[in-house]
Amino acid sequence: MNLQEKQNEAIGIFDSGIGGVTVLKEILKELPYEKYIYYSDSINNPYGDKNQEEIQKICCNIVKYFLKRNCKAIVIACNTASAKAVEFLREKFKEIPIIAIEPAYKMVYDNSYNQETLIMATKGTIESERFNSLLKKYNNNKTYIIGCTGLADAIEQGDLKKVSSLLEKEVGEYKGKVKNVVLGCTHYPLIQKQIEDIIGKVTFFNGANGVAMHLKEILTINDMKSTKKIQTIEFIDSKGSKQKEKRFFNLLKEIKQ
Repeated sequence: MNLQEKQNEAIGIFDSGIGGVTVLKEILKELPYEKYIYYSDSINNPYGDKNQEEIQKICCNIVKYFLKRNCKAIVIACNTASAKAVEFLREKFKEIPIIAIEPAYKMVYDNSYNQETLIMATKGTIESERFNSLLKKYNNNKTYIIGCTGLADAIEQGDLKKVSSLLEKEVGEYKGKVKNVVLGCTHYPLIQKQIEDIIGKVTFFNGANGVAMHLKEILTINDMKSTKKIQTIEFIDSKGSKQKEKRFFNLLKEIKQ
């Protein structure tokens, strides 16, 4: 395959649903002129309550799909999938760069080490070896961790009443207690306002910008950036949901403004 062909291939991005739109938003800032294929895995949503073997199998099938579509790079826009499958995927699919998001706890270490911090993530992410290694390395001993069971799914369904109820239950006790909040699920940036309504003004951290910068670096180093000033975004839902597709593009439009 020649260089020109590589430059014109797509970038595959996947999540358990539409939460990865928050990652794509940051990628578009850094790489506006690329072809993107976004895969929303509604059939297997949510990922957060699945074990490692299940997650690896699911992700393996998605990567195979992207390879069939001749993608030049893959972005895992799901913290649970990254935590439980990225090492497995990189070992199995060495022919393609795989960039993975992770909770932005290091950003707290670098920018706000002495401040009380709340990490919000799925149960699957919190229980993963990858997350616990990250926590051990950068722990400021002023950090609270909560596994927000059902929250990502409520956001995915657009059930704002349930989102508010779950937030009150999960984060209400931290009002006035924390200065930083690490959003350890790509769905959570979509509800930052609702979080602040409950716990007050905080500084949010998430890993989306880091993913975007890393992807740009990988494509630049390997001379794989598109040379055409054209942007295309294809949305695929594993259930074929047109409702999800419409909501995805509406969210993308909103957060790009």
